[in-house]
Amino acid sequence: MPIRTTRRTFLKSAALSSAALGALPVRAAAGAGADWRHYGGTLEATRYSELDQINRSNVAGLKVAWVHSTGDSMQRPQTKIECTPIVVDGRMYVTTAQVQVRALDAATGEMLWNFDPFEGIPMRRSKGVNRGVAYWSDGDDRRIFMSGSAQDTMYCLNADTGKLVEEFAEGGKLNMKEGLDRELAESTRSYYASPPVVFEDLLLLGGGSGSEGPAPAAPGHIRAFDVRTGKRRWIFHTIPHPGEFGYETWGKDSWKTAGGANNWGGMSLDAERGLLFVSTGSPTYDFYGADRPGVNLFGNCVIALDARTGERKWHFQTIHHDLWDYDLPAQPVLARRRSGEQWQDIVVQISKQAFWYIFDRGTGEPVWEIEELPVPGSDVEGEQPHPTQPFPTKPPPFARQGFGEDWKITDISEESAEYVRRRLKDLRHGMLYTPPSRRGTVYNPGTVGGTIWGGASHDPNEGLMFINTNNWPKFFTLLDAPEGVGYPYMHAGYPFFMDQDDYSAAKPPWGELLCLDLQTGDYRWRRPIGEYAELKARGIEGTGTFNVGGSIATKGSVLFLGATQDEKFRAFDTSTGKTLFEHQLSAGGYATPSTYAVDGKQYVVIAAGGGGRDIGSGGKKSGDEFVAFTLG
Repeated sequence: MPIRTTRRTFLKSAALSSAALGALPVRAAAGAGADWRHYGGTLEATRYSELDQINRSNVAGLKVAWVHSTGDSMQRPQTKIECTPIVVDGRMYVTTAQVQVRALDAATGEMLWNFDPFEGIPMRRSKGVNRGVAYWSDGDDRRIFMSGSAQDTMYCLNADTGKLVEEFAEGGKLNMKEGLDRELAESTRSYYASPPVVFEDLLLLGGGSGSEGPAPAAPGHIRAFDVRTGKRRWIFHTIPHPGEFGYETWGKDSWKTAGGANNWGGMSLDAERGLLFVSTGSPTYDFYGADRPGVNLFGNCVIALDARTGERKWHFQTIHHDLWDYDLPAQPVLARRRSGEQWQDIVVQISKQAFWYIFDRGTGEPVWEIEELPVPGSDVEGEQPHPTQPFPTKPPPFARQGFGEDWKITDISEESAEYVRRRLKDLRHGMLYTPPSRRGTVYNPGTVGGTIWGGASHDPNEGLMFINTNNWPKFFTLLDAPEGVGYPYMHAGYPFFMDQDDYSAAKPPWGELLCLDLQTGDYRWRRPIGEYAELKARGIEGTGTFNVGGSIATKGSVLFLGATQDEKFRAFDTSTGKTLFEHQLSAGGYATPSTYAVDGKQYVVIAAGGGGRDIGSGGKKSGDEFVAFTLG
């Protein structure tokens, strides 16, 4: 018999009642207009635009309007661009392959200014990634905020000049390792590659862990800073301190040493309710947790916080005591669904393990029941995995879960299938949440999903969600650590489980695009995305490719997506999934596009930065272009 969640603890933690929230008007989630002011298009992270000049009837006529080459891509160390451009009043703000901040004329692609945070700093290693910037203004005071993954700093720039704003923090630089209420070792990192959220006079930051272990890692506490001065206004401890809610879900002194439980995929905001929605990742370190007994709140949680004070309103933990690096990887989407004759405001959280977690926005109650089901135990000495995990009853998972049965193994050739079966004999495998082991454990989905930071897009008028997903299993292996290092195990990295030709060990399709109806919880359509030319030449079609980066939806009934390893940018009909347009990019479009209008003309832009996707057969080279399209 399934074990159902009692949710007594959850309900005690909910500080907003249904009655109190029932008085609030239910309105459509906002769509971006002429501007694309936020990383997710809107504060609600819908990735939806009200523009419809480009629509399903004419999108096939898109032409390249301009190309901006950043001029700073590299192959060693390899660079990539994961930035979603924002556009405000005809000016576009981007980050480049080497994490410089740049302002462009949104109609022409002409550079207006450039800021290099590494100027004068010699660095041989990668300068990391950044997924975009945040914008704030008050009269003539207009600012851009950016943090990359190579330096533990949030930069505040004048949006008109690109110069540091001297009155913010220390000369325009906020040290993200400070103000965490805990001492950190000099080597410990704390950064935030996703853009912060700006609300009223607050700069809201996630971030934290720069290491997934076993090295020491920073805690992923959520903080608010004064947008003008950089002074800290509040902090929410995602690894609770003594006396705080959730402290008992860890070991006694875990708050002093544990890291992670960090938001790295971005946050979203309900401005009307004044609620900040946070999704957190796993505690460190990945694949071993005997040194952090308990369910480990607030790791792997969807959390609603009062944006003005940091007070927790409600939370839901999607994984107890994570051992799989199953971070919640993307912004919660503040969506709406039709329920009977009414519209319901909801929170939609996607996951690496291919679940949809969908909650009433005000109360945190699941829209569809979530069951606690038994999962396999561990054979690693000292490890204490939680005996059950939450399984949503609906919607169905958007990718396959678990690995080992014949019907899940690749069938592109008998040679590939036999190769995978031979390797499986030496590895632990089975259902979702099969724990790590010293012999090696196959897990599907892997650490890139399912889905990853590109997340999902939402059409609030139709009540639809769109998501691109992967079916690429991985395997992990625990190794004995050297004596005296302070921890018993290391791990052998995050390799994909592939056949002899470096294609997914799983049965195709390996990359898909899906449309979910939020009213029914069922899929309206699903399509493979991308193709490997060499497999197509062998008569093997419909495999889809590995993909990373997200989609955007528009009122014109068009969905735009790059992401695939064949390095194409595509437009799809939102009602059917039919491909309406495709363009060959110079490098992989491993980022989420945006759309905007200048002087009455609609544009769509995507970064073609490629790089860092050394699996399968395609999409490996780095690029340096932002490519904008408009109707010819």
